[in-house]
Order: sequence, then structure tokens, then C-alpha cells
Amino acid sequence: MRTLLIFLLLPGMFLRASAAGAGDADLPPCPSSPNCVSSRDPDPARRVDPIPFRGTTKEAREAIETVVPSFPHATIVASSGNVVRAEFRSRLGFVDDVEFRIDEAAGVIHVRSASRTGYWDFGVNRRRVDAVREAFGNVMASRRGG
Repeated sequence: MRTLLIFLLLPGMFLRASAAGAGDADLPPCPSSPNCVSSRDPDPARRVDPIPFRGTTKEAREAIETVVPSFPHATIVASSGNVVRAEFRSRLGFVDDVEFRIDEAAGVIHVRSASRTGYWDFGVNRRRVDAVREAFGNVMASRRGG
């Protein structure tokens, strides 16, 4: 019985780990389904602009850590170095995984937002990234006194 339980749980654990990225590697690619956007995706239908910033990785990470919890049902699940991972939950319980990768040298934050389940997202991930971009800009400006 225990072997069967392990057999059933392991694939989901590997799927979640690969969906969330690994270490400091690049963002994972979007799937072929239209429920993901990424600043690293070559397909214009799934591509979003990275979030520009001036400052250090630490300042950008702290601003993201301020912005994400300001959204309803959003939680930071991991934050270290140049990576912040978050979960956004809908009122219906759907979970979207969002990953931010800070590139201090380029002055941008690469972002990927993807629905964990389902096929369509009806533009939710793109609108979320746009809202995070705006809120992040406001936080950075207020911290710089502008």
C-alpha cells in the first residue's frame, strides 16, 4: 500500500518542481496551452515585457515582496537571491504560479505567470503581470522619493 501511495504522489511532486523552476536557472518555458505568459517566451501571444528597475537585486526583491502580498489571495512561497516565487489563488480556488527572476546587470525582472490547471486563463495571467509591473513601479518610485 505504501509503495502504491509513493507511486501516485511522485509524479505530481516532479511536475510541481519542474513547473516552479530549479535553482537560479532561467524561467521554465510556457506550455503550448494559452494559460501562461513569460518575458522569456519567443511567441508574441505569450510574451510580456520584463519589469524594468533601477537599483540592486535586494531592492528589487524587497519591492516584489511588498507588492505580491498586496494582491488578494497572493502568497510568496519562496524568496532567495534573485528569485521570488508566488501563488495567486482565484475565488474559485484555481492556483496560478508566478516566478520573478531579477537580472540586476540588465536592470530587468523576468517574469512568468502560469495557471496550474486548466487550458484557458482568459487573459488573467497577462493582466496580473501588468498590474504587478505597475504596482512594482509605484513601490520603487516611493522608495526613491519620486
